[in-house]
Amino acid sequence: MTPLEERNQKLAERLIKNLNRRNMEALYCPTGEEAVKKVSELITDGSTVTWGGTATVRDLGIPEVLKNRGTLEVLDRDTVDTPEAKEAMYLRAFTADVYLTSANAISEDGVIVNIDGNGNRVAAITWGPKKVIFVIGLNKVAQTAEAALARARGTASPINAQRFDIKTPCRIDGMCHNCNSPESICSYVHFLRNSRNKGRHVVVLVGEDLGY
Repeated sequence: MTPLEERNQKLAERLIKNLNRRNMEALYCPTGEEAVKKVSELITDGSTVTWGGTATVRDLGIPEVLKNRGTLEVLDRDTVDTPEAKEAMYLRAFTADVYLTSANAISEDGVIVNIDGNGNRVAAITWGPKKVIFVIGLNKVAQTAEAALARARGTASPINAQRFDIKTPCRIDGMCHNCNSPESICSYVHFLRNSRNKGRHVVVLVGEDLGY
């Protein structure tokens, strides 16, 4: 085991303990390949599954794996191209058995931080789908909830503004301006500090740099 692998293992163990304390299930996969397999195992045949605008889930190829199983109803928002159809897909997500997402950041004591422009992702994390599965690379770990918020706003949001081509100041210079832009990607700030329903939130930690 390399020094990095040993550090990641110990960090993951600490995170798992803190997430369990917050009524969330958690596990660690050293590689993305293992994470993809584990996520698929967590989803039972016959389930309806969907996901938010997560780069991590897409980059790992999880949507294709789930579609190829042939035993799931997959709600893929990338298959619709009108605002009306996308809104309908967002609403259907609340009735899904499984909602896949990542996080903009997570604190060492287990607080998961996400920021949204539309709010559909943080809404689904909070209420609706029967199970929410997070796939989070250890590159998104911050020491405190405050540091996690700073990472979400200062690192993840400008990159995502670029990714979605949103007209915000951070899209221009890569820095958070604490703006009130009409297209602000930071309209909804979400802290998941405790899961009300045990087993609803599952966190798959991955020992790789994933997403933004």
